[in-house]
Amino acid sequence: MKRLPYYLLCFILFFSCKIRQGHVDVVSIKEDINSNLEAWHKAAAEANFEAYFNLMTDDGVFIGTDATENWQNEQFKAFSKPYFDKGKAWSFTTLSRNIYVYDNQKLAWFDELLDTQMEICRGSGVIQKVGNQWKVKHYVLSIAIPNNDVDAVTNLKKESDSILKLKLLKKH
Repeated sequence: MKRLPYYLLCFILFFSCKIRQGHVDVVSIKEDINSNLEAWHKAAAEANFEAYFNLMTDDGVFIGTDATENWQNEQFKAFSKPYFDKGKAWSFTTLSRNIYVYDNQKLAWFDELLDTQMEICRGSGVIQKVGNQWKVKHYVLSIAIPNNDVDAVTNLKKESDSILKLKLLKKH
């Protein structure tokens, strides 16, 4: 009975260290993910095709702002190559980013606001640890439209959306 407080103290210290260690690991993981996402955006701005696509998984997906832009990695490479070959693909500067790490610490998801040539855009995606590196597995880029402007934008795209909806419905 005299040793119970000693064992209790050891138990508390052990688990508080484990909890603290887990917190540090998640913070470190988020820093690594943030660095890789920044490197990914920088590679596009510098038209570094190899660096950009090396930061995506082999089965990566990029969904662009146009309703028809849903590219598997090889399709996205083919679409992007001419832009990279011209010396500048696109330039996204991070305004804010949230990162969420899955329990297994090999998968995470994120959302970000970006300053782009299209003004503020939202990016969101899934990032996976492949070996020792975090790589973009799935990315969605969307133009952020203020709620007060939604009606005007909806009217602007009504005709092209009608045509696309007819095409998509015929496929089903």
